[in-house]
Amino acid sequence: MNNDAEMRLSRKMALMGICSRREADEYIARGLVRVNGKTASLGQKVTDSDSITVSREARAVQSRRVTVILHKPLGCVSGQAEDGYMPARVLIRPENRWRGDRSPESFSPSMLKNLVPAGRLDINSTGLLVLTQDGRVARAIIGENSSIDKEYIVRVLGEVTQQALQLLNYGLWLDGEPLLPAEVRIMEPGLLNFVLHQGKKRQIRRMCAAVGLEVAALKRVRVGRVRLGALPQGQWRFLGENEKF
Repeated sequence: MNNDAEMRLSRKMALMGICSRREADEYIARGLVRVNGKTASLGQKVTDSDSITVSREARAVQSRRVTVILHKPLGCVSGQAEDGYMPARVLIRPENRWRGDRSPESFSPSMLKNLVPAGRLDINSTGLLVLTQDGRVARAIIGENSSIDKEYIVRVLGEVTQQALQLLNYGLWLDGEPLLPAEVRIMEPGLLNFVLHQGKKRQIRRMCAAVGLEVAALKRVRVGRVRLGALPQGQWRFLGENEKF
């Protein structure tokens, strides 16, 4: 984009990593955003040369938004309830908080407002699920320009040949386009470690099926620099102050 190209202020704020578009529109409507020192208006267009600032009040709102790490168990869905299965969000309650959580934060019912998954795990998968109120966190993990990788431990049925392993690392197509290179290695017979740099729907299961393997169990153990660690299944903790994805 050249320096004179215009775009909506809310989109520009999202691209700058200030907040999500929805949050930007909220701040703009409340008069908490300035462009070149003047209060911004909804729908306003800006260029790269414009100076964008948010008020101390907006930054305080952002600092109160929580992010939690859940060890999602089998049998629950990541997002909205479907087909009678409970959403992972219902597990975020005081009695399920991990005793090993070192965060000074306290549970509050207000945490549950607008708490949404940043990425998904299907109903038959377990492991690290991020739920957040913070649009910046969601964008970092699942935004179109996200560079955050994700690591999985996968139990498979079938023979993992050298050719299959090579294709899992690079050479498969899904949805009519080539997959980005992955990092797949054998941990022990029937157990694979996957590191993915993209997140297509049911990607690992479909990759394995393409090389004649069936996924028997799938667990996500890392998102970026944040690891599942010793967090027990069905329990959650706050994202630490010094943890970054």
